[in-house]
Amino acid sequence: MPVACILITMRVTFTMEGGFVYLPPSEPVTIDTDDLPAEEANELERLIEAAGFFELPETSPPPRGAADYLTYTISVTSPEHSHTVVFTDPIEDPDLQALVEYLEAKAR
Repeated sequence: MPVACILITMRVTFTMEGGFVYLPPSEPVTIDTDDLPAEEANELERLIEAAGFFELPETSPPPRGAADYLTYTISVTSPEHSHTVVFTDPIEDPDLQALVEYLEAKAR
């Protein structure tokens, strides 16, 4: 018998701006796990957990010469947590990079 997963309702908001050819702030993309199929909701929750999202600092200092880099803002709200993180390219943490790639795909 398959084991049922208990999903935590999360709302994730994602925006990006900047870059070599300046992109004005994108319209925020809001993803509510209640609106996703169970498999996708599990994947998003796994990516957030793998990135240690709720332990990340709210802002990260941009690297030198970061004027041409994209800036990302991710906000996650769940019953237990609410946290917003702002950071720029390059993303060195592969788990955070995977989360951003997932959210970018959803933004298209």
